[in-house]
Amino acid sequence: MSNFTVNLKINDLPVSVPEGTSILKAAEKLEFRIPTLCYHEDLCIAGNCRVCIVEQVGAKALPAACATPVSEGMEIFTNSANVRLARKHIIELLLSEHNADCTKCFKNGNCELQHLAHEYRIGDHEFIDLVTDSRLLIDDLSSSIIKDDSKCIRCQRCVRTCTELQGVSALTVAHKGDRQKISTFLDHPMVEVVCTNCGQCVNRCPVGALIEKTYVEQVWDAINDPTKHVVVQTAPAVRVALGEELDFEPGTRLTGKMVSALKRIGFDSVLDTDFAADLTIIEEGTELLTRLKKVLVDKDESVVLPMTTSCSPGWIKFIEHTFPEFLPNLSTCKSPQQMFGALIKTYYAQKKGLKAQDIVSVSVMPCTAKKFEADRPEMRSSGYKDVDFVLTTRELGMMVKQAGLNFKNLSDGKFDSIMGDSTGAGVIFGATGGVMEAALRTVYEIVTGRDVPFDNLNIMPVRGMEGVREAKIMFDECLPDWAFLNGVEVSCAVAHGLANAKILMQSLRDGKSKYHFIEIMACPGGCLGGGGQPIPTNKDIREKRAKAIYSEDESLVLRKSHENPEVKLLYEEFLGAPSSHKSHDLLHTRYVKRKRY
Repeated sequence: MSNFTVNLKINDLPVSVPEGTSILKAAEKLEFRIPTLCYHEDLCIAGNCRVCIVEQVGAKALPAACATPVSEGMEIFTNSANVRLARKHIIELLLSEHNADCTKCFKNGNCELQHLAHEYRIGDHEFIDLVTDSRLLIDDLSSSIIKDDSKCIRCQRCVRTCTELQGVSALTVAHKGDRQKISTFLDHPMVEVVCTNCGQCVNRCPVGALIEKTYVEQVWDAINDPTKHVVVQTAPAVRVALGEELDFEPGTRLTGKMVSALKRIGFDSVLDTDFAADLTIIEEGTELLTRLKKVLVDKDESVVLPMTTSCSPGWIKFIEHTFPEFLPNLSTCKSPQQMFGALIKTYYAQKKGLKAQDIVSVSVMPCTAKKFEADRPEMRSSGYKDVDFVLTTRELGMMVKQAGLNFKNLSDGKFDSIMGDSTGAGVIFGATGGVMEAALRTVYEIVTGRDVPFDNLNIMPVRGMEGVREAKIMFDECLPDWAFLNGVEVSCAVAHGLANAKILMQSLRDGKSKYHFIEIMACPGGCLGGGGQPIPTNKDIREKRAKAIYSEDESLVLRKSHENPEVKLLYEEFLGAPSSHKSHDLLHTRYVKRKRY
């Protein structure tokens, strides 16, 4: 942004803003809201929906406020008769090509076009209803995302999201004129193209053209089936975002109320995915140390570094499509969701005296890709489908409302036992850099017997919203078993958003970067910015959610994964030891032998 100041008037009120500021942002400074559809703070300017048109004195046409920079002496009117009439016609034209059967739409009540139609009191309009094209089909073959072309308004937010934020380009603009549509490669179903199921397009679609595939009714059916024992696990990022679906401010931490709501909804057991996050750190930390020993001491050329995290299913799908040569670098650990699911139908079933086939395993995730992950054929190591249904944070908000709960008045509940205990390290999995930080807290203590050398365990170099971050940690005065790491400086990198992941992986491919350990999360900000989180999302909201996650970490007594008493008990009673045969069978991929426990 320029240091020069531009003076103008908006609705006869003077305002001064930096040169290069858009009319839209200048109007916001005066508290004038100009409606938008194609505009999104996370994306480049498009200016193609024209909903944000304003009147500029002396101009022949009505400029788009999002795409027009201010100029000295400019006079703008945001709500003149010309603007109101033109804006109303634009909304009517959008509706003429939009399947506006709102009561049957998943986005009913949270649709930006619907809000504008209500605001401008659009009733019968003079444009012919054009939604008769047989090409406008519903693609519901994916287990994560439904694409309904009949609802698309061609704002291209999804295209820009997929290209700019994620670097995937699974969606693009096809054809011209009245045949223009948002399409995949050769119009194949989304399940057949390079889509990573991350759901960032869903999170930014202003209407119901892209939505998550919902399993709410199947979960209600399970809860109401007396022959089923229904268990729910909740991811760390859900507790700091659920409130946005229920009239709380972004970044409000609602762990206790969420637990109480889940119990009142009727789940038989309410458990915490953070428990499995702690478990992931034990398994992943052991794997990292094993790899370091094999590379540095044994000189085993079959073992590769850097090791990359495997918690994010969108990232896994991305590396499979885009960087398959780096698949051996992936940790073999399953995600916390899938570790949890495998243990629910084995360890938990044994402890509770239940049959695995009578347990329905439900997870509440900030992520649409988790729905795809749960359906992967390798995610059945219990002998059954490990996680039966995945709900997004938005879907849980829907269930709370359907249950008629006064969420604000609920008391704080506590997670049930066996797999409900967690540490602060498990909580921070919800933010970008959290897996790296949790792993370093444990690995450093295993190797040296001391706390990681950062103030109050907070490893600040891996925190923040920069696209790619780096950190180094020196091992010294190591315990005898790890003496080979004395003087070794472990180099780490963190990336969030697949476009940033692409930059990082390309630097590895080109030999420009060398690391020992890499964390990658598919979504901006990590899981707290997931495709299943409340809409809208932007940088400010993501930062508030991150602040809430770190606040919960610091509020807990135990903040290192290896301190979790229930994880210790799990190894004593069931798994034996980290990286044991049984651990590999249930908690890791790439292990052929399958056995029911």
